[in-house]
Amino acid sequence: MSSPEAPRTSRARETSGESEAPATGASTASGEAPSPTHVRAPARLSWQKLTVVPAMLVVLLLATWLWFQQADLDAVSENALSNGQVSQALWEHIELTAISTFFVLIIAIPLGILLTRRPFRKATPVVLAFANMGQATPAIGLLALLVIWLGIGRRAALIGMIAYAVLPVLSNTMAGLKANDPTMLEAARGIGMSPMGVLSRVELPLAVPLILAGVRTALVLNVGTATLAVFGGGGGLGVLITAGITNQRMPVLVLGSILTVALALLVDWLASLAEVLLRPRGLDL
Repeated sequence: MSSPEAPRTSRARETSGESEAPATGASTASGEAPSPTHVRAPARLSWQKLTVVPAMLVVLLLATWLWFQQADLDAVSENALSNGQVSQALWEHIELTAISTFFVLIIAIPLGILLTRRPFRKATPVVLAFANMGQATPAIGLLALLVIWLGIGRRAALIGMIAYAVLPVLSNTMAGLKANDPTMLEAARGIGMSPMGVLSRVELPLAVPLILAGVRTALVLNVGTATLAVFGGGGGLGVLITAGITNQRMPVLVLGSILTVALALLVDWLASLAEVLLRPRGLDL
């Protein structure tokens, strides 16, 4: 015979509006595990990061264009800005930055990896001393010495830019590799990974954020240093800047300076996007 308490308890639950189903996340009577809670992963790129800098650049270039529409250019200024000289100087500047950064990467990253290996660690102070000398020397002085040695031309400008930008990438590569957890590396070796496998699949992915930060610094340095390439016959936007200073023509000077600033901001923005996109997803916390 059923107990009279059972229907009374059921009616009491119906009156109070309680559900007899088990609560979410609680264990059921059959012992089934609760369904996992899905947490939405944070976005790797926000709309602010994608739009703020490009919007600033558009406003800056538009304001410059409007100013030039009202500026009274004399024959000297028009001659310095005509016949595609502005686009040629801009393209030369981009070429100098891209080529020098490419050689910085293929020199600094492998060298940073070698200096963190046991057989080559003794050479670290000597290599870092040379890298520090390259950046500690004033860029214009270093370029002048290279021009005396190699003669006027793009080669002297590129070597000077490379020497000036090697240190950030080299030091960040070494710092990123040295910061890896030794227990994690031992675990990788313990499961049978070869030294090259540990380097390519564990050490370098963990060091990517620091390496990319060094590359970003080197890119911005190269954009700025490329303006000095004109003194070695390398071209670039420094042609407009020196022409504006030498001839005392403010429009030419302003245009060269604004294009250099805009290019540096654009390169820094693109490098910041690369930092986010190339960062291993496992490091996003």
